[in-house]
Amino acid sequence: MLADIAHQRTQGLLRQRKVLLVSLAASFLVNVGLGQALSSKDREVVLQPVSPRPLSISSSGVTADYLEFVTRDVALMLLNRSPAGLDYWMEQILKLAHPAAYGRLKAELVKIVTEQRGSDLAQAFVITGMTVDPKGLTSEVEGELKTFVGGQVIASEKKRFRFGWDYTGLRLSLTSFALVSAPKEYLQ
Repeated sequence: MLADIAHQRTQGLLRQRKVLLVSLAASFLVNVGLGQALSSKDREVVLQPVSPRPLSISSSGVTADYLEFVTRDVALMLLNRSPAGLDYWMEQILKLAHPAAYGRLKAELVKIVTEQRGSDLAQAFVITGMTVDPKGLTSEVEGELKTFVGGQVIASEKKRFRFGWDYTGLRLSLTSFALVSAPKEYLQ
């Protein structure tokens, strides 16, 4: 009699264990499926309105509008500088740098800071045109670059600058910056 009761309890425990294992396996498969669905889906973040056009960024790629706004802001920050704010200027640009380009960009910026520290030399840039290539992750800005000593303009030149970008995840990072030339329509 005791053997029958022990056998029935053992059979009941085995059924419970089988049900638990089947539930656990089903739960694991559902979690794996959800994880794959979430990781393969493009992420998208809607940005606060800063223009008449709605902006968003997505893990599938950068949009032309977003690249244009970031290029505009970086160009104005990079090309408008005065000796009083050089440390802040360099710090803000390096925050945007891609880790692979950080050292090279910092070396170039340190040269500029060293040359301008203690001088009255400042510059201002007025954008007159811009082209962006979201697939190639490049952008070009053209405009008038004015150089000041004190409050007097000592030079005013038409220039074109090219920016290189890297887009990883949802982060757009600066990889390069270079003077291209004077814009073609200004050459005479």
